[in-house]
Amino acid sequence: MEAIDELIDAAQTFYEDARANENGRSRSWEHCYRVFRDARTDPSPDCDYLSLHLAFYLASWGMYRGSSFLLQKDYKVLVPIVEEILKPDYDCLFGVACADLRESEVQGSLEKLYKYIAKHLQPIRNEVAGREVPTPVSPVLITKILMGTLGCVPAYDRFFQDGVATYKVTTQEYSLESVRKLAKFYEAHNDRLEEARRGMRTEDLVYPQMKLLDMGFWQVGFETSLGVQKGADVLLVRVGTYPVR
Repeated sequence: MEAIDELIDAAQTFYEDARANENGRSRSWEHCYRVFRDARTDPSPDCDYLSLHLAFYLASWGMYRGSSFLLQKDYKVLVPIVEEILKPDYDCLFGVACADLRESEVQGSLEKLYKYIAKHLQPIRNEVAGREVPTPVSPVLITKILMGTLGCVPAYDRFFQDGVATYKVTTQEYSLESVRKLAKFYEAHNDRLEEARRGMRTEDLVYPQMKLLDMGFWQVGFETSLGVQKGADVLLVRVGTYPVR
């Protein structure tokens, strides 16, 4: 089986497991992404409500664990991030096609928003720690925010990183160059990936291209961590057994 076939199978496994559990935590991304989609055309979006959705999505995927500084704050610390994300400057990032990520304007918007989120969260983390924390805010947290609200980049967590390393598609660490390599990979296999993506929707919500890559590489990394052999007779991934992202 070719690498692209394995990736599509992995993404399909993730997607089908999410469909099998109506209230499973994988649905948190769908809820969050949908409300942010609708808010972009709302003249008076409720940023408090949107921040609650964002916080619950982040909690569903491990960003409110015991060691997280966000655990010590309420959801309202996310309101300024939500307000920034909803600015028209970032309309180009919502559900962005990989081909459009080659555009310098789009890359500039992504870089600007990433830096804003990091700058906003840094003093909050320092306050919780009671000191100046020298390391940058985790790219895992920032990319999860970007995935949940805009679907423009994958969440660069452990299993996603392991997945891209398995096929040597891009770097394991987040950067614009890493995103560009992901976009190039998608374009190289556009027909196959788009065929798979057309079947990945729920009600009025179509999964963006980067979400497909996010699911596929995460699933590959997860299965690799379990020592799953391709073609195994037993499906080891079940609804409700996913580790924290």
